[in-house]
Amino acid sequence: MSLKTYLRLVGFAPPLGKYLPEYLVYTLFGVVFGLLNFTLFIPLLNLLFTTYPEPESVTMPVFTLSIDYFKQLFNFYFYNIINEGGKIAALQYVCLVIFCSVLLSNLFKFLSQRVLTSVRSRLVKNIREAVFNKITDSDIRFFYMHRKGDLISTLSNDVHEVENSVVSSLQVIIREPFMLIGFFVLLFSMSAQLTLFTLLLLPVSFLLIAQITKLLKRDALRSQDLLGHIMGTIDETISGIRIIKAFNGQEHIKKKFDVQNNTYRGLLKSVINKRELASPMSEFLGVSVLTLVFYYGGKLVLDQAGDLSASEFITYIALYSQILIPAKNISTAFTNIQKGLVSGERLLKLIDSKIEITDKANALVLQGFNEKIELKNVHFSHEQFQVLHGINLHIEKGKTIALVGPSGGGKSTLADMLPRFYDVSQGEILIDGINIKDVTIKSLRQLMGNVTQESILFNDTVANNIAFGVEHPDWDKIIEAAKIANAHEFIMALPEGYQSNIGDRGGKLSGGQRQRLSIARAVFKNPPILILDEATSALDTESEKMVQEALTNLMKNRTTLVIAHRLSTIQHADEIIVLDKGVIVERGTHQQLMNANGLYQRLCEMQAFEK
Repeated sequence: MSLKTYLRLVGFAPPLGKYLPEYLVYTLFGVVFGLLNFTLFIPLLNLLFTTYPEPESVTMPVFTLSIDYFKQLFNFYFYNIINEGGKIAALQYVCLVIFCSVLLSNLFKFLSQRVLTSVRSRLVKNIREAVFNKITDSDIRFFYMHRKGDLISTLSNDVHEVENSVVSSLQVIIREPFMLIGFFVLLFSMSAQLTLFTLLLLPVSFLLIAQITKLLKRDALRSQDLLGHIMGTIDETISGIRIIKAFNGQEHIKKKFDVQNNTYRGLLKSVINKRELASPMSEFLGVSVLTLVFYYGGKLVLDQAGDLSASEFITYIALYSQILIPAKNISTAFTNIQKGLVSGERLLKLIDSKIEITDKANALVLQGFNEKIELKNVHFSHEQFQVLHGINLHIEKGKTIALVGPSGGGKSTLADMLPRFYDVSQGEILIDGINIKDVTIKSLRQLMGNVTQESILFNDTVANNIAFGVEHPDWDKIIEAAKIANAHEFIMALPEGYQSNIGDRGGKLSGGQRQRLSIARAVFKNPPILILDEATSALDTESEKMVQEALTNLMKNRTTLVIAHRLSTIQHADEIIVLDKGVIVERGTHQQLMNANGLYQRLCEMQAFEK
């Protein structure tokens, strides 16, 4: 599962075929020149601490792609320099080669890092974009099944964790194996016997590190889960701060947060301790192995039982000690990957979640609304709870239909099914005789304007909220929409008028002002079908009268579905539908229902409505 997760996450990178060859070339040259730095210590040590025999006459070697060729080529120039200029000139030659080799090694390392940085940044951007697009495209039911805190945690912390672990490991997985292979090729060329001995000692290190990573993944999974709960608590606290203070609930919410925070602290401490243990343990194990190699190799040199000279053995130890760096990097990377894979699995689970409401293949594009909306034997269930039972309803074009009834009767659910926020469990909804499941969701919702009970506004300017979703709106239409919604006067009284920022969720405005902006947004869209879900509920008496008058003018020649608890606002509706427990119990005009002495009349009397 972990390998599959890792490969899928890496799959979000830009096409590796474009970047991988360039990266491999830079990495290969960086490794080659990095290894060359160490091999040059052999002639340097021989030059400084041994007495060379009389310089020999060395011929230019014939080219072959092998280590021996490059060794002979170096010796050709090396002995010629000794013959011509002596040991001081040879020392200058070796130091110059080392200088050039170090320069080129770091240059290629930098170039490879630039390529990897481009891949890394694009990969993280693509993952974050995929998650955000999934959240944006998901249907409404998705948000009732997922905690908001979990979604925020996934977009921020999980993506960050993947970047710091899984994405960062790309360099280790590609570069470090090159280093290890290069080191072992050189070590085998110097002493196959000693190198085989070292290989017998390495598996012990990897087994111990693997056990740590297993424990780390378990704790990481729990800590990421708990972090989602913490983010959810923070979001609930910010959203409900008025209620918390009004009910003196500060201590209760603090205690709840403290318990979650302390539990997370303990888990985080465990995760960090295990992650940090991997590095010193790998270093300790590496040094222990190096000590054994030093003893065994030193014994071979002293007993003259092997083919190593003293200078070669010192270089061998220097080379072998460098194996610890890529080996340590790989073990640390695998430890970090385990924590990142937990976040990666959460990300992929979200990305793979099924969107229930989508366009069917070859869906039609609705060009307009001409005749009527029909609901035929509509049933709807939510989590095995039956909300609507056999609803049959005709809404002729240009008519105003009101939905009333006790809370929980299914009014808002019925209205939400028209733009396909939910799909019917049974039955069908038709627009001009076409099932709404057979048309594109975009063209369907383009016909409808919504004003909800809760004013949903964005942290942006007044103008951008009214013209929401339109790239280059007509300024005159924005002002006209505001005037129809009786919002123009208070907008002009704001510090920057239509360019004033209204704050998070419109927090800088009053409830009535927020609702009038929502109505102006629906007016600006100019749809043929209006859905008004308690559109005037947040307004005071004076504002309600103004907006109701504006809505009455707006609804002329439009098809309107109105949900209302204030029954005084819907007395002029063409038909009033009374819903109770998901069933239509009464229907007719206001006067007809008042004469029927049924549920509608009782609701009116409860509101002291004048007959």
